[in-house]
Amino acid sequence: MLIDQFAAYVGQQAHAPLPDDVQHHARRVVIDWFAALLAGVPMAPGQQLATAHQQEFGVGHSSVIGRATTAFPALAAWVNGSVSHAAEFDDIFRDAVYHPGCPTIAAALALAEHRNASGADLLRAVVAGYEVSTRIGAAIQPAHYRYFHTTGTVGCIGAAAAGALLMAPGNAEVAGHAMATATTFASGLQQAFRSDAMTKALHAGHAAQTGVLAAQVAAHGVTGVRDILEGDAGFGAALCGSANWDIATEGLGSAYNVTRITQKNHGCCGHTFAAIDAAMRIVRDHALDTAKIAAVRVHTYQVALDVTGNFTPTTPFEARFSLPYVVAHGILRGAVRLDAFEAQRLADPSIRALMQRITLTADGELSAAFPRQRAARVEIEMADGQRHAHFAPYRLGDPEAPLDDAMLADKFMELAAPALGTVKAAGLLDALWRLDERPVRDLGLHALRAG
Repeated sequence: MLIDQFAAYVGQQAHAPLPDDVQHHARRVVIDWFAALLAGVPMAPGQQLATAHQQEFGVGHSSVIGRATTAFPALAAWVNGSVSHAAEFDDIFRDAVYHPGCPTIAAALALAEHRNASGADLLRAVVAGYEVSTRIGAAIQPAHYRYFHTTGTVGCIGAAAAGALLMAPGNAEVAGHAMATATTFASGLQQAFRSDAMTKALHAGHAAQTGVLAAQVAAHGVTGVRDILEGDAGFGAALCGSANWDIATEGLGSAYNVTRITQKNHGCCGHTFAAIDAAMRIVRDHALDTAKIAAVRVHTYQVALDVTGNFTPTTPFEARFSLPYVVAHGILRGAVRLDAFEAQRLADPSIRALMQRITLTADGELSAAFPRQRAARVEIEMADGQRHAHFAPYRLGDPEAPLDDAMLADKFMELAAPALGTVKAAGLLDALWRLDERPVRDLGLHALRAG
């Protein structure tokens, strides 16, 4: 059964040395997760979760990051997982249409602190969670994404794999039961993307919390259904109809998906990135006078339009999922970072005017290539009739054009320094680059307060 194959891998991964490049990429995804989380601390739903659970803080060893307190592992994972998804700077595994870091790292960190694990063990747990969940996610796409948010569904399984490695290192039996139990609690509906409600971010926190709880109870004898993935009434049948399970274990333990993660360069929905990149490239390459743009034509894949085709965003959340808004902002401001969603930018008449000159078209070939390619072709027409076009076959931050270590560090400092101050942010970044050299508790995360 598939769960047994994944469980054998998780059991073996607990004590196997990671190849140097895999360990380096594991550090990179942890650093990127912290950047996304620290950017999200002052945002909804983090503030609301902190208020709702304040009487449950101050116990245990698992840090509620940015609030200078602790909680028991499941609650810490719930809060940190949700907060890390709030700012839309979290990582992506393209083939699965999935943000693996939010649930996997939130769960792994909570249990690593709880168990006083080493940084090296945390990295092994993160890798295990990424490898299991990205493969399951890829096997159920694109059908799964029609109704379900992969981060909320598959994220439960990744979190459970990471958690089991920390709760019972080397015990494949525990890993199998943890993943099987978590799978039956997988949830998260696409409708949550389509309003200003806070639910979408909670999907990641719920997945992290589910993984923690499943790992804890499996370590104490609670069993799960071993054919929960491929059974007649199991995960694949219910949540995608016809999964391609043949690819689910391909390369497991030898070819590491953690080395092929997309790390965001823009603070919005990843479906918009190729169009932003192409539009900004045209403006830069041709030194365009943006005041003289007559029309912007975006051709991309259908799912991008389904999720982000909103021409009338009124809130920061809606703007992050508005392809016209972020493309217009990128053209006029040269970037789409946190300040793109401040009130004055949302009301900027020049951005709103340019949005009305943007048209969106679904391209058949690009739609057919989804999810393994996220491409866009943009044409900008000037008032004098000149036209300039660019095709972006992938996004900056994708495996084909990754953010290098320096760019990743710059992103971390941009997002973390406002929360922690420059000195503390730089210190945390240095410690995370050397995470495998110390126990996780030595990072002092329980004392970090975001200002």
